Amino acid sequence: MGFALKGIDHVQLAAPKGSEEAARSFFAGILGMTEIEKPEKLRKRGGVWFQFGSSQLHIGIEEPFVPARKAHPAFATENLKSLRKHLRENNTAFLEDSSLPGADRIYINDPFGNRIEILEWI
Repeated sequence: MGFALKGIDHVQLAAPKGSEEAARSFFAGILGMTEIEKPEKLRKRGGVWFQFGSSQLHIGIEEPFVPARKAHPAFATENLKSLRKHLRENNTAFLEDSSLPGADRIYINDPFGNRIEILEWI
């Protein structure tokens, strides 16, 4: 093969029309991602983009909208204990999961019902 995949550039999650402010509140406000500007040609589609580490999360508008309840991105973190505390302080529910050997992990839902895994490798 003359090519090699290098990594994940971005992950896209769907959201309902008019949900950009809720996305900003959650992904920037709660999870600490940085909003980045969408290219001008794509702005008319709605949605909002975020940067975290070397990756991006794109929130795209989809009508009709159906949340992803099983398929999900998994975000690696440092100090999951501190994130749990932060989520509790911000009234953001999470589900503990200890079934993956070597990982401490939780699941949360974004404001639109999309499932998100957050884990720390031990």
